[in-house]
Amino acid sequence: MGSENKAKIFEQFDKNFEYLKVKYNLLINSDIITREFEILIAGKSFKALLIFVDGMTNSESINNNILAPLMLKNSIKMTPSKQVKLNNVQKFNLQDFLVNKLISQNVVEISKDFEDCFGKINSGFTALFVDTLDVAICMETKKLPVRSIPASQSETVVRGPQAAFIESLRSNTSQIRKIINNENLIIENTKVGKITKTNVSICYMKNITNDDLVSEVKFRLNNLKLDSITSSGEIENLIKDNLNNVYPELLATERPDKTSNLILAGRVAILVDGSPFALIVPAFMLDFLVSPEDINLNSAFANFLKLIRGIAYFIAVLLPGIYISVTTFHDEFLPTELLLAISSAREKIPFPIILEIFLMELSFELIREAGIRVPSAFGQTIGIVGALILGEAAVSANIVSPILVIIISITAISEFSLPDYSFSFSTRIFRVIYIILGYLFGLFGISCGIFAHLILLFSYNSFGVPFLSYTSFKSYFVKPIWQNEKRSEILDTKRPLEEPHISMKWRNNEK
Repeated sequence: MGSENKAKIFEQFDKNFEYLKVKYNLLINSDIITREFEILIAGKSFKALLIFVDGMTNSESINNNILAPLMLKNSIKMTPSKQVKLNNVQKFNLQDFLVNKLISQNVVEISKDFEDCFGKINSGFTALFVDTLDVAICMETKKLPVRSIPASQSETVVRGPQAAFIESLRSNTSQIRKIINNENLIIENTKVGKITKTNVSICYMKNITNDDLVSEVKFRLNNLKLDSITSSGEIENLIKDNLNNVYPELLATERPDKTSNLILAGRVAILVDGSPFALIVPAFMLDFLVSPEDINLNSAFANFLKLIRGIAYFIAVLLPGIYISVTTFHDEFLPTELLLAISSAREKIPFPIILEIFLMELSFELIREAGIRVPSAFGQTIGIVGALILGEAAVSANIVSPILVIIISITAISEFSLPDYSFSFSTRIFRVIYIILGYLFGLFGISCGIFAHLILLFSYNSFGVPFLSYTSFKSYFVKPIWQNEKRSEILDTKRPLEEPHISMKWRNNEK
């Protein structure tokens, strides 16, 4: 920061006003509102100025809680023997009198330099400059436009809360605090970005979360030296351990209930103002196969669904590669009837199998991207056109074989069953790699790819915690809720025990 940005507030009213005119370009800025007036105290008049951003502040609050007390209720009535001598600083403090006896706003902060004052004005505060005071009295008058709390769109559940985060940071933190009704929940604020000064909140349980983890999160956030941050996705890419890792190393969720459960488990949540997603650290690979609905189901049902998702992940990554390797190098693995069916279906296909499968993959990616970008009213139409008309036409025109359409369809359905949207991107990348390995080297190439893939996963860390560890495998399948006695050992929490050995005392007749 330059010395100009750290300029101290002047005692002279005119100097402060001129500085504000220059810095805020008041001659051309239409949304920066200034209001000059005078404060009369014990027969002496003081020049005063209010400055705020129109659209970010509550006009009613400014009129009733700031202007009205300062302009209408500011006369000190005393007997002549007790008349206040304003020139005697020891007997009269103008700043304390304004803050403690006149201004009725609930949040009042004092800024001694212009940089701090500008940050508050830009976030919805109203600043008061008074002649003879070398500080600005900043009062919170925020009235930011926010949308109502919606249902979750990317993490839908049948049974469980439906609320999701929105773009308002304070609304999001209040949802978490509503769920975690405990004084040990800590929500610390920091600012990221020299220009945007984006508010970022760090949420954790003081009596549960490991102090080293909290310190590491603060260290990384406070050492981001850049001009602007506008979303949680940018934060995610700037603080992850392995910069070239295609897997997400931070768990992004838009659900307050999921965020709260992970905070109670000993993790740290990062919320960014303007983003409806929370970032959870650390994250394990198997976290991306867990649905928020799992904790609301019977453990047997939840484990069955987790098993299905695990199988779906392997299908989404390996099935096209295995298909191309078997049909190219290892046709002896197939029953004779199936082999003859595949061969006859491909007799009239003019392209090699690698080009055929990449053509189908590209077509499906285009349909998926179009379905996301077009208005929702046309989404179903895109699916019908892509899946039925183009698919049927491609098979009839002998561009692709029917069996390949089935393979790609099963792969797509498996990928859609994965709960995390970001995780599916890494699935697509590795699927392409396995397709190439299967085409060039057959099952031997795929086996080598799996071996290298596992080595890569075991080498990754998320905030110092192994991305793929034995502990995460052990905790993947949920126990019945009455057996969740311990938190994850790998997080090294302050309270390893989550519940006593006997939590349902009514069954044991204990009181």
